[in-house]
Amino acid sequence: MLVKELINPASIAVVGGSNNTHKPGGKVIENLLSGNFEGPIYPVNPKEAEIQGLKAYSSSADLPNVDLAILAIPASLCTATVKTLTEQKGTKAFIILSAGFSEESEDGAKIEREVVDIIKAHGGSLIGPNCIGVLTPSYNGVFTTPIPKLDPRGCDFISGSGATAVFIMEAGMPKGLTFSQVFSVGNSAQIGVEEVLEYLDETFDPEHSSKVKLLYIESINKPQKLLKHAKSLIRKGCRIAAVKAGSSSAGSRAASSHTGALASSDGAVDALFRKAGIVRCYGRDELTTVASVFMHPPLPGRRIAVITHAGGPAVMLTDALSNGGLEVPPIEGPAAEELKEHLFPGSSTANPIDFLATGTAEQLGRIIDFCDTRFDMIDAMVVIFGSPGLFEVYDVYQVLHEKMRSCKKPIYPVLPSIINVKNEITDFLAKGNINFPDEVEFGRALSRVNATPPVSPTEPEPPEIDRQAIREVIAVADSGYLPPEAVQQLLDAAGIPRAGEQVAGTVEEAASAAAALGYPVVMKVVGPVHKSDVGGVVVNVKTEEKVRSEFNRLMQIKETTGVLLQPMLNGQELFAGVSSEPGFGHVVLCGLGGIFVEVLKDVQSGLTPLGQQEALSMIRSLKGYRMIEGTRGQEGTDEYLFADILTRLGALVETAPEIAELDLNPLLGSPNYVCAVDARIKVDKESYHG
Repeated sequence: MLVKELINPASIAVVGGSNNTHKPGGKVIENLLSGNFEGPIYPVNPKEAEIQGLKAYSSSADLPNVDLAILAIPASLCTATVKTLTEQKGTKAFIILSAGFSEESEDGAKIEREVVDIIKAHGGSLIGPNCIGVLTPSYNGVFTTPIPKLDPRGCDFISGSGATAVFIMEAGMPKGLTFSQVFSVGNSAQIGVEEVLEYLDETFDPEHSSKVKLLYIESINKPQKLLKHAKSLIRKGCRIAAVKAGSSSAGSRAASSHTGALASSDGAVDALFRKAGIVRCYGRDELTTVASVFMHPPLPGRRIAVITHAGGPAVMLTDALSNGGLEVPPIEGPAAEELKEHLFPGSSTANPIDFLATGTAEQLGRIIDFCDTRFDMIDAMVVIFGSPGLFEVYDVYQVLHEKMRSCKKPIYPVLPSIINVKNEITDFLAKGNINFPDEVEFGRALSRVNATPPVSPTEPEPPEIDRQAIREVIAVADSGYLPPEAVQQLLDAAGIPRAGEQVAGTVEEAASAAAALGYPVVMKVVGPVHKSDVGGVVVNVKTEEKVRSEFNRLMQIKETTGVLLQPMLNGQELFAGVSSEPGFGHVVLCGLGGIFVEVLKDVQSGLTPLGQQEALSMIRSLKGYRMIEGTRGQEGTDEYLFADILTRLGALVETAPEIAELDLNPLLGSPNYVCAVDARIKVDKESYHG
């Protein structure tokens, strides 16, 4: 937890303070002074008597008692300094700007652990080391620029990287994005992104706290803590966007199942963000653009009016919105014809609403009023208005400013002429507005926000399953892939429909099983993991003679212990699976079967426990979702039955966390049923420590 002395200190010591403002110890003092910190600032430097007009102290032992210490000294000196400050000066809060700790060497890691142990023993809090510091309404505890003007209505921003924090602020400030607090956690030796988010959650005040949180994360060390507090904040009315760096795979993992090969730590991050309701971003500009969208009222629907005096940007924006799942619907009818009468000849009200390069502020106001009150097919507006530099556009931006505050529907300003009308945009931003200078970037950000599913208001109700039967199967199972009969028992206990099947060990048993199941049948080897790769699957077997000959052939395949027979079913091939991800828990994956999972990797993931709405959101986020709906005369799949299987898989592995990997591939789906045709379950009791 962050102590109050870190957020609102009464006094600050800067150990390593300097008159040289090109050094961290000098710049942080300059920033503290320019930020009008109300308490005393104590520089510590044995070589100086006065630093930037402040009395300097030769050592930490000479200081009076102090709430917060900012250290800009070599790592090797930090342990002794922290010990002196905690034991003799009552210091509770520390920010260590210095590098040279765990990010550099084992010796540095040892010093880092020593420092954390001392601070913890005295009930204190440490930000860093290897960070740029902290910005709160009380003080500018950073050694960098720019220093944004802090606004309680701005963003709370937590970054795992100091330099990236600077770059993200630089990306947001020219748009008009403001910040409330900034935390650069560096090495996260004691306090990381998760702990700061916990603090923001537990101290959240709906009247005064920022409702927008931005995260830049390089490693998620405590995923369950992050999930808990993100969900809590979003349920309190906050909106969260995050960049998780390091999303590329270091290479396909060596795995013996589709799920194992497809699962990844980045997939687990996707699943966590989905469950929490966090909008995932992939770059600085995208993060700050999504944050800027957050600063506007929530989008009440998907239908957007594009209002413009320039055709090209409107077309590009329309493409970005449409490709992102939003709509730019046609506007027509008597009201549209009436609006056209107020515009110059050649204007279009079809949507985009193009009122030409000669369009006026009065015309813009009229268009916005029609979209707000007369056009029921519109939920929100985007206004694109720049200038070729021939005349000032203060009057246009003033109308836009006023309408953004008076209209019922959200209005998003895209003002692309950042040079020609720089002064007008500066004036517009000074009134508390935000600009989206690039229409495509804005369209993608708005689409991403709209596509992020909301966090469930409550925890999902688990489906009814036979937990006792599941535990009985797991209790007697060995680590490794379970035999078919154990897999069948687990699926039945979880309520997951499966094709009828029998395992034959002799040719006579195979013939009898085929007759009982009904022709045609499918025959699969038992034993080899990748059945198709070894020629171990035969489909559409229609006669007893064929059953006997194929049984004899299949039994010759290496590692085969038997042959599994199933009735030949038809339907759309689907994929579902579960993988255990360290720290995250179990991740449920789903997709279309065949080439979609093998080649295109069209897969969505969700963390357990999985609710019905979350499962449906996963299914609907698949690129191939239209095939599940049914397209071009082809029957689709009942997505609710598919979602039910996903929730039951989640409940199964919650009951049996020893399951490391689970494959249902394929599932066969139709408008009337979804059932498992092939299933593999791998248990790892050695790695499970529950």
